[in-house]
Amino acid sequence: MSSERNRPFVYRVTLTPESLAEFDNHIVRRLSSMRGQYYDQLAYEAMLAQDDVILYEVYEIVRPEVPGELMTGLSIVHPGKVGDEYFMTKGHFHAVLETAEIYHCLRGQGFMLMETPQGDWAIEDLLPGNVLYIPPYWSHRSINTGQEDLVTYFAYPGHAGHDYGTIEQFGFRKLVLERNGKPVIVDNPRWRPPEER
Repeated sequence: MSSERNRPFVYRVTLTPESLAEFDNHIVRRLSSMRGQYYDQLAYEAMLAQDDVILYEVYEIVRPEVPGELMTGLSIVHPGKVGDEYFMTKGHFHAVLETAEIYHCLRGQGFMLMETPQGDWAIEDLLPGNVLYIPPYWSHRSINTGQEDLVTYFAYPGHAGHDYGTIEQFGFRKLVLERNGKPVIVDNPRWRPPEER
């Protein structure tokens, strides 16, 4: 963190190379980082054998990971599918479950799939101008159902952390698949309720 960021500061989210260069951290998630997350594993392996494509990217403004700070940045999920399942983020709980997050959709279209540890679930549209408030205890995954990048701005407490392992192990209760050119929500046959885990 630069010394000038110990004072109030401004950064842009215009998605130009110049504005993206203002971010401190750039995370790139490729298809290989999503092993076991897509339902159609044959389609996944066939696609991975062709190319380890970039599914999504995250640009972060790095702040101290302590209460009172905010972590902010951009999530960019590229368009595409693995089989008939749309490109998506890994999805995560916060390591500190009692923390919330806000997403503001800037471009594209898709869904935010969410779930509690008890198995309650919800899904909300991500469309330009929509601001989504995700309460504490809800895991979340961005899904791009459109033909262009799905771009969201996010903010969450600095000490929240990320728990990717729970989603990697158990997945989400629901899947979003393309059927007849449109997204549909279906049960995930591999998901197990907490009492069976």
